[in-house]
Amino acid sequence: MPAPAKASKNYNIPFIQGVAGDEFYISMECGAKAEAAKLGVSINTQGPQKFDPTLQKPILDSVAASKPDAIMIAPTDVTAMQTPLAAAAQAGIKLVLVDTTVNDPSIAVSGIASDNLGGGKAAFDAIKALHPDGGKILVMSTDPGISTVDARVKGFETAAAADSKFTYVGVQYSHNDPATAAQLTSAAMQKDPDIIGIFATNLFAAEGTATGLRQAGKQGAVSVVGFDAGPNQVKALKAGTVQALVAQQPAIIGQYGVDAAVSALEGTAPPAIVQTGFTVITNDNIEGAAADAVYKSSC
Repeated sequence: MPAPAKASKNYNIPFIQGVAGDEFYISMECGAKAEAAKLGVSINTQGPQKFDPTLQKPILDSVAASKPDAIMIAPTDVTAMQTPLAAAAQAGIKLVLVDTTVNDPSIAVSGIASDNLGGGKAAFDAIKALHPDGGKILVMSTDPGISTVDARVKGFETAAAADSKFTYVGVQYSHNDPATAAQLTSAAMQKDPDIIGIFATNLFAAEGTATGLRQAGKQGAVSVVGFDAGPNQVKALKAGTVQALVAQQPAIIGQYGVDAAVSALEGTAPPAIVQTGFTVITNDNIEGAAADAVYKSSC
């Protein structure tokens, strides 16, 4: 995505994260802040304590009431966040959707996200490489109705359906809570002890899945492919609990988000949709080519 020139004024562009404290959104904030400093605009970041529209909506309403020039936001639900975002857009605030989206994204000047369908397929391919003879596979997700993880699940399911060696036993929803993911993983292993691979669709799902396998005594016997690459996921990868990580490019999403907002404010329409790539991290490349793909805990 082409970067705009230095902004003609110090625009106020709040960034509302999907959840505070998540290294994915921290890395996105780092990319946004670096780009904001380069372009001469201001970024102020806040986010709910859980990935929950009932917690995010009051933050959005408060930010919109302060009449900023633009808002960068990762909506926490495709339906629940549609109306409050539409109201902000009608008030003349430029919206940039980062990472996640809503049912009608035309209210925003741009939507910037990873190629999540492709990421789901990459997760299946990673399990297939580890288990070429096939077997039972499971997905540990967060909640239905979140655009990004829904796309990852779909990409994985579509790839799995095309390979008759694999039996897909379904998706479990952990509500973005590692403890719940651990419980669900333990229960799944009791029901289907011959599961050979689990795709965990985000950072907290991967963390909980790894814990659940340890509790079930299945660590090492079941391959886990996680989405995202926070410090805990990298620790799990190095410990052998997780065999591969599909890392997004959150800093680039943040950078492009600021670029899109400033372009729109300066009168140039940014691309309506921007897709960013991902890196598959394994123990073979974590110290080398993939080292820069690991998420940050602070800027």
